[in-house]
Amino acid sequence: MFKHVAGAIVAATLAMPAFAADLGGQIVNIGSDTTYPPHEFIEDGVVKGFDVDVVAAICERINCQPNWITTAWDGIFGALADGQFDMVVSGVTITEERDKIVDFSEPYIIVQQGVLMRVEDAGKTIDDFKSGAMRLASQTGTTNAALGEELVGRDNLALFDAFNNAVVALQNGDVDGVIIDSTSAAAYEQEFAGELTVAITGLSSDPLGLVFQEGSELQDAFNEGLQAIKDDGTLNELVIKWWPK
Repeated sequence: MFKHVAGAIVAATLAMPAFAADLGGQIVNIGSDTTYPPHEFIEDGVVKGFDVDVVAAICERINCQPNWITTAWDGIFGALADGQFDMVVSGVTITEERDKIVDFSEPYIIVQQGVLMRVEDAGKTIDDFKSGAMRLASQTGTTNAALGEELVGRDNLALFDAFNNAVVALQNGDVDGVIIDSTSAAAYEQEFAGELTVAITGLSSDPLGLVFQEGSELQDAFNEGLQAIKDDGTLNELVIKWWPK
């Protein structure tokens, strides 16, 4: 009898998910440019979005409490290095250049870059921007801006501190397209249905990652939690929640 009970306990233990990472309820301060829907945005004074839900799900697995700190994109990595927060979560593309100064988690989503345009300009191509007939815009310091400059040249690329400002310029006719991750472009397309549309897609495919100070112990813990929400289907459920088909 005892052997059967002991065996059942061992089997139950093996069946339960085991997390080596336990941050003991630690408050994790997270720097984010919260102007990038649907990844992160402020609604009714609360930071919400896909990235916010991903971090919340990870923290449930590794026992931590996220504390979101809104900060401007320009200088966000320097602020991380200075210890103003513990990590950055802000729709950050993993690049070799950035990886020299910060540590990344494993990718949590792959996004494509596209161009948000006015509906009446749908059908135009990237060649119309390359020729100088149309002007492109993006947020300064982003991989979107880097690709935009590569495609159309710096003189034909308007840079803004935030994507929101670039979208306003598009609505006002000051620019003709905003190069942006297609996930966020889709959110603006929905918000301004009939006015703006994602007219050009698939310019590049980029992995996004959570960002840590170099050598941070949080990296391993968050990678473990990230793998857990991938394995149990939570991450896929969040993708469907924020980008329903």
